[in-house]
Amino acid sequence: MEEMEILGVRAELPGNAPIVMLQERGGQGRILSIFIGAPEATAIVLALDGVEPPRPMTHDLFHQVLDELGATPERVVVTELRDGTFYADLYVRLGNDVHVVSSRPSDAIALAVRCQTPVFVETDVLDAAAAVPETDDDDDEPLADEVVEAFRDFIDNVSPEDFES
Repeated sequence: MEEMEILGVRAELPGNAPIVMLQERGGQGRILSIFIGAPEATAIVLALDGVEPPRPMTHDLFHQVLDELGATPERVVVTELRDGTFYADLYVRLGNDVHVVSSRPSDAIALAVRCQTPVFVETDVLDAAAAVPETDDDDDEPLADEVVEAFRDFIDNVSPEDFES
């Protein structure tokens, strides 16, 4: 299992499908891209940018409920890739007990950003689905700035009001 950094969200062309980008903190710095829904993409981006919507979104509400109950999210683990679908578990501490809750990775990551909860990915999932990042020949650093710029283009056209009922 490897700890990951949340790089952000970007739109995958040609269909502009949102993906969340996770990068391995150690090792080869592999990048894992997971397709997610537009509401989850918005939730992740708003939390990464520190934007507080006028009313709580679903993930904000869940965070508030956990706080009210005295529960603490400990970690998110992307556990499996099966038939092209990623699976995750959310580990929540309540008193002396740790509860494991099955989750979509996008929802667990949206909550993790709000709670500053670490995100991990099982090594076999990384081996199967992650890519080693390209480097800029000038400085051998990953092209993270390009990834971040791509997802910012996606966010420029999305607002919380797009998802209000």
